[in-house]
Amino acid sequence: MQQTICFGLLLALGLFSCSSGSVDQSRQDDLSDTPKPNIVYILADDLGYGDLGFTGQQHIKTPNLDRLAEEGMFFASHYSGSTVCAPSRSTLVSGLHTGHAPVRGNYEIQPEGQYPLPDSVFTIFESLKAAGYTTGAFGKWGLGYPGSEGDPNNQGVDVFFGYNCQRMGHNYYPYHLWHNQDSLVLEENAGTNLGLYAPDLIQEQTLKFIEDNQENPFFLYVPSIIPHAELIAPGEEMARHLGRFEETPYQGVDEGPNYKIGGYMSQENPRAAFVAMVELLDRQVGEILAKLEELGLRENTLVVFTSDNGPHLEGGADPEFFDSNGPYRGHKRDLYEGGIRVPMIANWPGKISPGKTDHPSAFWDVYATFGEITGATVPENTDGISFAPTLLGRADEQGAHEFLYWEFVEQGGKQAVRKGPWKAIRVNLSRDDDPPIELYHLEEDPGEQNNLADQQPERVAELKALMQSSHRPNPVFKLYAAERNEE
Repeated sequence: MQQTICFGLLLALGLFSCSSGSVDQSRQDDLSDTPKPNIVYILADDLGYGDLGFTGQQHIKTPNLDRLAEEGMFFASHYSGSTVCAPSRSTLVSGLHTGHAPVRGNYEIQPEGQYPLPDSVFTIFESLKAAGYTTGAFGKWGLGYPGSEGDPNNQGVDVFFGYNCQRMGHNYYPYHLWHNQDSLVLEENAGTNLGLYAPDLIQEQTLKFIEDNQENPFFLYVPSIIPHAELIAPGEEMARHLGRFEETPYQGVDEGPNYKIGGYMSQENPRAAFVAMVELLDRQVGEILAKLEELGLRENTLVVFTSDNGPHLEGGADPEFFDSNGPYRGHKRDLYEGGIRVPMIANWPGKISPGKTDHPSAFWDVYATFGEITGATVPENTDGISFAPTLLGRADEQGAHEFLYWEFVEQGGKQAVRKGPWKAIRVNLSRDDDPPIELYHLEEDPGEQNNLADQQPERVAELKALMQSSHRPNPVFKLYAAERNEE
């Protein structure tokens, strides 16, 4: 069943004008000696900054991602588009931050799906498709219910396989998955059966997409559901970690109308399950890299890995035990650094030199970056700045944001701005006409423990003005009076 939604007001907000990406010719010359590069963009779900070996994780082994970082470039100051799933993905595919993006929160459409991107948005998939790329998305969508304007096939995705609905993406043994417009019933998962683990099925189709498109340039988007709650992994994956940790069993949903339709299943060993899931994700990244190597594509493929927001607290997860947010304060749904600063790796043999950069960047920069690298058409009025110069070793030519901005409609409404080392946050916007602003100096206080607002009134006023100017009203996702939707 589909539902009709009025998009008139939102269309007015989402219209784009487009032009060919403005690319410095000397930078474009760096890419002229190779065919159009393939792009693989892997997006983990709720993976924290500290959940990887190379960022300090002590309990989980991530050898493939550690190697990808060692041989590539690690962006230590990269930010997700939002602090929850759908709006974060919206900024990625539109190139707009959450003050301008058409989707700014998790908004359910029953019986299956989320509020859709309007067709007026010229997405990153449409851009690369127009430039001659085959586009694929394998994993969790969350940007439009089946058949809607936001359906992946209506937003420039040639091949989609996975979960259309992020609420159903809570469950790892689902009753069905989507392959383009076909709903594939998984009989092995009927009732309480745990026969087919969805990430395994999605991985099979991901690797098949690479094989099927090895002769032409492709953009492969892999929005994994790992390690979003629920916490569960196949038996052989779990067995390696049982008994390693002192466990507090999680009592979840094991029957009733929400079973396998959004409710998190019970888990006797949530810590072991979390480790098993992250290590499975790492292995899947290794399999993607191996497939590229096998087909002779690795040298001409840019691989990017990151996460959609900070670590979650749901389904029995224990980010404090794993130190999942690393040195940063906050988790998913926070606009403190722990909720939005995410690890990002970019790896392209022969093009990207190994190293680390502190260049501040965000999801809305990805569109501009891929446009510069491929020569694809990029909308003129996005919020992104290409970080291709940093990738290609020309940091002296790198443009910079005057500031970065986030807003979040849940939990009373929140806003944050980062300008240089300064970070301003305010919360409870629906409960206070003029809530106080917290101010932090990230270079001196990355954990955001020392609020300097009283000592820096002029700085507070400056960043408050940026908050006010960055917010464009949205008729559905109202910042000051939001309906809270769980995701």
